[in-house]
Amino acid sequence: PAPIQISAEQILREAADRQEPHQLDPVVQIHDAEEYQSFLRDRRKHFEDNIRYRREHIGNWVKYARLEEEHHELERARSIFERALEVDTRSGELWLRYAEMEMRNECINHARNVL
Repeated sequence: PAPIQISAEQILREAADRQEPHQLDPVVQIHDAEEYQSFLRDRRKHFEDNIRYRREHIGNWVKYARLEEEHHELERARSIFERALEVDTRSGELWLRYAEMEMRNECINHARNVL
């Protein structure tokens, strides 16, 4: 045996102590419609750049569609999912996320068409 024994608990405690604190994105306060449109334009540009950089990464597409859904832009969200499906038609996860979005927004016929 080694002269100094270290338990798994000690290793985990040290690892937790050395971790950097998780930083959250700052909260954006929007005061008028123009500011809101500017915020959305910046976020959309960010996602479009991510998609251009890593087109095959499904997570970028899903997050982008989720952003549009959160801002009640269902037509845009559908368009994003359709574009993503052109990139990878065989992704079961993508089809499922698309159908879930439609069901969350009570668009049952759209969800049926997706599935």
